[in-house]
Amino acid sequence: MRASDVVPISEARARLTELAEEVVGGGAEKVLTKNGASYVAIVDARKLDYYHALEEEHASLVLLDEAEIGLRQVFDGHVGTEADLERLLAD
Repeated sequence: MRASDVVPISEARARLTELAEEVVGGGAEKVLTKNGASYVAIVDARKLDYYHALEEEHASLVLLDEAEIGLRQVFDGHVGTEADLERLLAD
């Protein structure tokens, strides 16, 4: 990220169209600051869709990992009783 990609939010108000065109046309993302700290970002909508798809894929991989761990525990004979399940669900 270049220094020109970090813009105070007060300046961004006046340059919003220009900044948006730089993001879409040049592929850069802009970080808007408030009181000197990162506040929000301007990101190409297509990139945002891609980021959301990556998040969903990551969540699916985490679930698959958890399922694999559970299956290994079952195959290794580490199973609980119905009472154990009821206690876990009650928490």
